[in-house]
Amino acid sequence: MITMNNDKTILFLCVANSARSQMAEGLARKLFGSRIAVQSAGSEPSKVNPYAIEVMREVGVDLTTHHSKSVQTIDPATVGTVITLCAEEVCPVFLGKARRLHWPIQDPASKDSSIPRDEMLTRFRTARDHLQARLEVFDALLDIPEGPKAQEFHASVRVKDLAKSTRFYAWLLGAEPKEWTHRYSTFVRPELHTNFVLLVSDGKELHRDTLYHLGIAVADKAAVVRSFDLAKKAGFTVSKPPRTTWRGTPLHELWLEDPDGNLVEIYARVTPDELAEKPENLEPTTLA
Repeated sequence: MITMNNDKTILFLCVANSARSQMAEGLARKLFGSRIAVQSAGSEPSKVNPYAIEVMREVGVDLTTHHSKSVQTIDPATVGTVITLCAEEVCPVFLGKARRLHWPIQDPASKDSSIPRDEMLTRFRTARDHLQARLEVFDALLDIPEGPKAQEFHASVRVKDLAKSTRFYAWLLGAEPKEWTHRYSTFVRPELHTNFVLLVSDGKELHRDTLYHLGIAVADKAAVVRSFDLAKKAGFTVSKPPRTTWRGTPLHELWLEDPDGNLVEIYARVTPDELAEKPENLEPTTLA
């Protein structure tokens, strides 16, 4: 279940509110603008670390007006999500009903004065960049459009030795494969909503007809067509529009591409009544 669509307030917490949480606040304010209210605090507030100010200036964020704040000064009613950034330390306790996320980021600060300046800057840049990457994912999860209602997840991987891999995954999944041939083994775990295929790595081109892909099952033919409409509305790439294929395992299917070009199939199994109407030539049937 996606829970971030209504996430409009964030509190970043660490111990001193001097480095990680200050950088996170600055990066989040730059990334989200007026869309999300952002604040930070700590359980033992001190002052904003000069290295944090310096490395944030490198990415166009000014922390010179920031100051460290105690978590005790934050009204829980103003926080929708609290994100703790402690790695090895004990994280501050925050009371209230806010959703909680934990992003363990190594503290770049140190009391060891023998650490060279260049190394300290590297440590702070690393923490900054890790925070930026996490925030970009957080941003990508905001306001996700309506999608298909998945009932099963399908995944396929290529293996060098089908027998050895089948033995391993039978042990891992606690079940024998539902079926196997000389080219693949298929594991089905209804209670996990999983359909997992091992496919012999035979050097053939990877495409939608080699079983090497990801996918989800939906309820029926109408759900496949609706998924097509939703994908277009969301601006995702459609590789093949919805159709019914009759050869092999008959399916209603839609093919998408993820941002990296990986093929993703949205499919529904053909019902007995639908199967009775299959064409004699077994050519795919376009779905309206």
